[in-house]
Amino acid sequence: MRAIIVRAPGGPDALEAVHVEEPAPGPGQVRIRVAAAAVNPVDVVTRSGALAAAGLMPAFGPDAPAPRDVGIGWDVAGTVDATGEDVTRFAVGDEVIGLRDRLDVPLGAYAEAIVLDADAVARAPRSVDAVHAATLPLNGLTAAQALDLLALPSGSTLLVTGAAGAVGGHAVQLAAHRGLRVVGTASAADEERVRGLGADLFVPRGAHLGEAVRALVPGGVDGAVDAALLAGAALDAVRGGGAFAALSGGASAPLPLRGVRVANVWIRADGTRLAELAALVDAGRLTPLVAGTLPLDGAAEAHTRLEAGGLRGRLVLTP
Repeated sequence: MRAIIVRAPGGPDALEAVHVEEPAPGPGQVRIRVAAAAVNPVDVVTRSGALAAAGLMPAFGPDAPAPRDVGIGWDVAGTVDATGEDVTRFAVGDEVIGLRDRLDVPLGAYAEAIVLDADAVARAPRSVDAVHAATLPLNGLTAAQALDLLALPSGSTLLVTGAAGAVGGHAVQLAAHRGLRVVGTASAADEERVRGLGADLFVPRGAHLGEAVRALVPGGVDGAVDAALLAGAALDAVRGGGAFAALSGGASAPLPLRGVRVANVWIRADGTRLAELAALVDAGRLTPLVAGTLPLDGAAEAHTRLEAGGLRGRLVLTP
């Protein structure tokens, strides 16, 4: 079968299209025939070698102790075509979505088939196609787990940076569903879009964020989801003793000034939670955000476009 892998860190041209043996599911696993695979920033920093340089995965490439293939792609939507022993929740023919949350694997979602643990998989939402469904796992779970870490009660105020993007857009929608009063920040041209996702208030990118937010919410917001990785600039908008969810791990998380509780969001696969997000899609409460589609062999172009910035939603590969 066809797959996209990386053998040495580099630019988009480091992505190689190869033919590999089709994987077989083990106990507690399912094999998914891939209909769509979303392209995410984590794919870019895996391919470039940035995650290996940061010590989050072993080094790979010609200078590594042993050459190996590194799989690319976390998000998948497709159809179960084989199950391992002890799998009872899924059967061949089920349309599903899933998340691969391990960094160092030889095969990712940029492939014609992928094997995942069954507890990382959920039935796909019925109201959208596979392309839209494929954007839900990583972005939806990141937003949901960020909000869980903040643990803000209904009626609290929340700043979401990058509110027009994939993770930020999901965070706005999920926060509004939880009864939070959302302040979104993005490009001025995206104000209508961000308000349409559920933001009550809006601050255009380029404004002094702390001052602009505090002009709308005296004293500062109760919490923030920093999807745009603004770090200290976003923390400045949070009240003393508030909460802050950093989506870049420890790399650019701000110091907990003024007693703000800073939590790193370390995303994990969660099939049960993913099923809840799929139900919100079917209920019209959560809208997957797609920026465009490309064939599997267009992975390098997708990475180039993602790195150029300005996308609203995720690009999706369709093997």
